Amino acid sequence: MPDCLFCRIMRGEVPSKKIYEDEHTFAFEDINPQGPTHVLIIPKKHIAGLKEATADDTELIGRCHLTAARIAKERSIEDGYRTVLNVGPRAGQSVFHLHVHLIGGRTLHWPPG
Repeated sequence: MPDCLFCRIMRGEVPSKKIYEDEHTFAFEDINPQGPTHVLIIPKKHIAGLKEATADDTELIGRCHLTAARIAKERSIEDGYRTVLNVGPRAGQSVFHLHVHLIGGRTLHWPPG
């Protein structure tokens, strides 16, 4: 999608600190980190959010979570991290390209706010 911020980041039109990329996913540092590790993992296919995903997107959504697990292992935070999908504005979604937040490197409390 031409005007999507995350699509533009993925295309290199907007600067980011890229962490990981493969044929299905792209990961970069969040500009407003909520922990020592706060990475956003996006599918390369534009999907506005989880509620817009279809059964055809199942594997891609899973790949985003596996990418999060890979990054968590690389950063040695496997003893505690969180993956979060915000769905809709009331949940805090502000960019409408599905993305998984990987947050860790500190104690995470429950409920999360």
